[in-house]
Amino acid sequence: MNSGKLIIFSAPSGSGKTTIVRHILKTYPHQIEFSISATSRPKRGIEENGKDYYYLSPEVFKEKVLNQEFLEWEEVYAGTHYGTLKSEVERIWAKDKAVIFDIDVEGGLNLKKQFKEKALAIFVMPPSIKILEERLNSRQTDSPESIARRIHKAEKELKTAELFDVFILNEILDDALLKAEGLIETFLKS
Repeated sequence: MNSGKLIIFSAPSGSGKTTIVRHILKTYPHQIEFSISATSRPKRGIEENGKDYYYLSPEVFKEKVLNQEFLEWEEVYAGTHYGTLKSEVERIWAKDKAVIFDIDVEGGLNLKKQFKEKALAIFVMPPSIKILEERLNSRQTDSPESIARRIHKAEKELKTAELFDVFILNEILDDALLKAEGLIETFLKS
């Protein structure tokens, strides 16, 4: 019975959490489903509404905040909001699946605080800030200013790793994927 369980992957941008989450979704398609976050930021590249994020105008996002439709939300960067809609989690639990999140550090900690032992909070650790910066540059989706902001934020986020249940060092991807699988199998059986 996986309804009521949450698996939270948080990390600084570029640490590899999205790659790990996609692997987990392919490995456990009948037990886990992805929680699509809402955001007020514009789409990047080939992202799709309702698949990568629910893209909301800043006005609609604020209206949903006022109506208490979010489990958690925050202004991650000036003018850019992200949040987890209550309806999204309820939709997945209704299928008797665990909910998996690919979420920023503050959002992940908020969810862990709310759901306690029903949530497994995993921090994905990059090998170093230098490698993190290289990964962000190789994406070619952000301006140098945006990358500098992300690196500054990452330096702060790395200090929160001990607040999570466990961390995975994503230096060798195959090792990180195996560790994630083991953690999730144990959690789903509990």
